[in-house]
Amino acid sequence: MAHWLLKSEPDAFGIADLKARHNQTEPWDGVRNYQARNMMRDQMQIGDLGFFYHSNVKEPGIVGIVEIVSTGYPDPTAFDPDSKYYDPKSDPDHPRWYLVDVRFVRELKRNIRLSELKDYADEALADLPLVRKGNRLSIMPVTDDQWSFILGLEDR
Repeated sequence: MAHWLLKSEPDAFGIADLKARHNQTEPWDGVRNYQARNMMRDQMQIGDLGFFYHSNVKEPGIVGIVEIVSTGYPDPTAFDPDSKYYDPKSDPDHPRWYLVDVRFVRELKRNIRLSELKDYADEALADLPLVRKGNRLSIMPVTDDQWSFILGLEDR
């Protein structure tokens, strides 16, 4: 099993939105970055777990855990002219954009803030892309050690 971090702006789609969905499951659509797309298409597997991260808020941070419940498949919003994620260059026969379905597992006991995670950027989280300057990826891998360390922060 692999671990991931998935970013979303809570004004657009937050952990509460996922929790409220039918079967607490939702396609993770609208990703328009090739590196993030490749991770969803080629690496994410059913049963992988991910941190749900709220971005672009006063105190960004990890607020919950999700499970990957599908392998990557073409993102239909890329083909829908009425979608804000429409990509006129995307072809259903040769899709450019992919997504996975995620299911709500649980909310964390507290928001583990980005500022707190950065406190460990020279130690346990040195290789976590999230704490590196200039990283804007909406999806990133999390090592087993990083996963365990971050979960350990939940009760601090």
